[in-house]
Amino acid sequence: MKREFFGTDGVRGPFGGPVVNESFAARLGEAAARWATSVGAGGGEALIGRDTRASGPALERALAAGLRAGGLNPVSLGVAPTPAVARLVLARGSRLGVVVTASHNPAADNGIKFFTTGGQKLSDADEAAIEALLPSVPAAPVGGEPDRADANADYIAALAALLPPGALAGWRIVVDSGHGATSRTTPEALRRAGADVLLLGASPDGTNINAGCGSEHPEELARAVVASGARLGVAHDGDGDRCVLCDETGSLLDGDEILTLLALDALAKGALAAGTLVVTVQSNLGVDAAIRAAGGRVERTDVGDRHVLARLRETGARLGGESSGHIVNLDLSPTGDGLGAALGVIAVMRASGRPLSALRSGLVKFPQGQINLGLAARRPLADCVALTRELDVLTRELGSSGRVMARFSGTEAKLRLLAEAGEQATVDLALARLVAAARVDLQIR
Repeated sequence: MKREFFGTDGVRGPFGGPVVNESFAARLGEAAARWATSVGAGGGEALIGRDTRASGPALERALAAGLRAGGLNPVSLGVAPTPAVARLVLARGSRLGVVVTASHNPAADNGIKFFTTGGQKLSDADEAAIEALLPSVPAAPVGGEPDRADANADYIAALAALLPPGALAGWRIVVDSGHGATSRTTPEALRRAGADVLLLGASPDGTNINAGCGSEHPEELARAVVASGARLGVAHDGDGDRCVLCDETGSLLDGDEILTLLALDALAKGALAAGTLVVTVQSNLGVDAAIRAAGGRVERTDVGDRHVLARLRETGARLGGESSGHIVNLDLSPTGDGLGAALGVIAVMRASGRPLSALRSGLVKFPQGQINLGLAARRPLADCVALTRELDVLTRELGSSGRVMARFSGTEAKLRLLAEAGEQATVDLALARLVAAARVDLQIR
């Protein structure tokens, strides 16, 4: 079934626009509650967390009204990272979890994403079923305060306990929370383990989330790591389900490097479940080469960490993620967890006694290039004749030595182009050819 409102990771868009507004949030909340009670035993609670955007409280109240109208008891968690919400949904057996966030998007945007019982993300079919209920949902009354609970205290305690007490004594770590939901949780968990934390991006004012900081803009993090002599740096997006790391030299590690590091360590210990790492089609081909050389295998999925989660369940694997920094370790969390990923890498650093700059050497990346083109309007990729023809031609030319890809963003009006090959010049030429073809089919901004 085709979805109109749900994208790669929930519903997202400018606050006050035709989709992300209080009225629609209330209707979506009621539809989601009706769906959740229809597939479960009926009744129960819905936990609501949010990031630090100024529009968050209004959307939270609207969702609470809709959830209540749909038969669930809404419980506000206030500002909480997405993985903290998912963890509490699992722990309490809640019928539904909701996070009001636009993740790495700017402050003017907001969004809504759901977790079902067990802290699992909804499938495409689940989202389509919720959308199918929307026409029958009237405009729900907006207002009234939900019950309240705290997700952060248990989350901090659980993540801090992944390391022995005092394990990070003498470690200086720079953390950039992107003025988002991890502004309290990540530094507190690291301090409990004994770290000296230098904090950036931890003064949210409702308008500065992701603004020149966090995982989307880690330049200041890299400078601070070098200037302070830190062991590493950790940067999160607005809702804390992803991370980017920085080694002691100021060089950044993306999700591919984090996943490869963790998977190679697990393979060396005979502890990589099913001998498999799950990544998306965005990940560098060097990941496959590194894992194969160590005796493991790589499974690839469509873009989106919920697709990674689905493949993990299908294969029995436990580790996977995206190059963007969504890292899923099902032994730690039912969803992507930026702090959990960082602590996993820190554990490898401690056990090996090696700096992060040395540990990252397990991945030798193929040269890769990506371009995001802003669009006036999207159209089905199958209707983009020039672009699909160029994709086919380049795929034949590159053979097994490279690849090209084009996809529309699930959350923004953008066309994402990717090329990968053995030589950077080949990558650059392939991207130029794809851009030229895209301009024939699409109105590029």
